[in-house]
Amino acid sequence: MDLAEATRQRPARLAVGVIGPGRVGSVLGAALERAGHTVVAASAVSEASRARVAERLPNARVREPAGVVAAADLVLLTVPDDALRPLVHGLVETGTDVRGKLLVHASGRHGYRVLDPATSAGALPLALHPVMAFTGRSEDANRLSACSFGVSAPDPLRPIAEALVVEMGAEPVWIEEDRRALYHAALSGGANHLVTLVAESAALLGAAGVDDPARVLGPLLSASLDNALRFGIDGLSGPVLRGDAGTVAEHIAELRDHAPESVASYVALARLTADRALAAGLLRPQDAERLLDVLQA
Repeated sequence: MDLAEATRQRPARLAVGVIGPGRVGSVLGAALERAGHTVVAASAVSEASRARVAERLPNARVREPAGVVAAADLVLLTVPDDALRPLVHGLVETGTDVRGKLLVHASGRHGYRVLDPATSAGALPLALHPVMAFTGRSEDANRLSACSFGVSAPDPLRPIAEALVVEMGAEPVWIEEDRRALYHAALSGGANHLVTLVAESAALLGAAGVDDPARVLGPLLSASLDNALRFGIDGLSGPVLRGDAGTVAEHIAELRDHAPESVASYVALARLTADRALAAGLLRPQDAERLLDVLQA
């Protein structure tokens, strides 16, 4: 059966299996159930996973991975990135019948080609990556409907991939297979490094004697994020934009005294900010030159 034929024959309502019912898998499974599908089986090893299945996927029977695949039309492979490829190889090497099954993973790093061993055995591969941070709390399900999914799939399966995302209430964003790593680097750099930067700023404010750093940072960072999303680099403010090399030099000196581990990241980000501002015509070349001299340290 080729992909186009399998797509035409796919039933409207699906029996869903979940291999890896953690924070992500349990939420996606529950979202598919709200869309009218039924989670019939899940592979859960730990007590926490079993409890999550009982709470969020009450119609699912706990089975071994091969049993989950056998019971389902669509199988969520929601395991950590590094475990995904071995899982797929393991299913195929143990003779699990994946013919005609929609295999869906939620990894940002991987596209659908990570599922190639199963695709060669007749599976239908989809990469559906929810662009949100999962906390494991109940609000994850509500946040899912407000997020985007990075979608990659063979062309005949693109309509199914995008329809599944829409059914879950989210927005599909098509990512070409060869751009998945760049896509994931962009998301990880923005989200993960943002947390690190905010935590670092809060710690430095605490060292400066501020009792409630979060209260001080909240309005500033909210406005900065809004400006960045709306205007890009044109939303920039601060000493680099103004060409205040003396201020930047003083920042570096203070960090050396009180938080030497932060100097390298401050300098690297200030250089990148200066480069972007200069390229956008926001920073005069002579000001950029003075800044870059300070940032050689």
